[in-house]
Amino acid sequence: MDTNQHEFTGPFAKEVYDIVGCAFEILNELGNGLLEKPYENSMVVEFQLRKIPVAQQTRFPVLYKTIPVGEYIPT
Repeated sequence: MDTNQHEFTGPFAKEVYDIVGCAFEILNELGNGLLEKPYENSMVVEFQLRKIPVAQQTRFPVLYKTIPVGEYIPT
């Protein structure tokens, strides 16, 4: 078995390949052991460098009977 030949095929194969490539680039640059936020911020930077559309921690309004009462930030 040739372990150097890993090819993903599927409807979003190129996107998966690009995203995993970003993750490995960041891991190689920063190493492991940091908290999540520096990796998240680095992914945003790497996506922008590679022209991959990204929105970080999008906020959504929380409405109660059409009145804004706060905001939700998915984690």
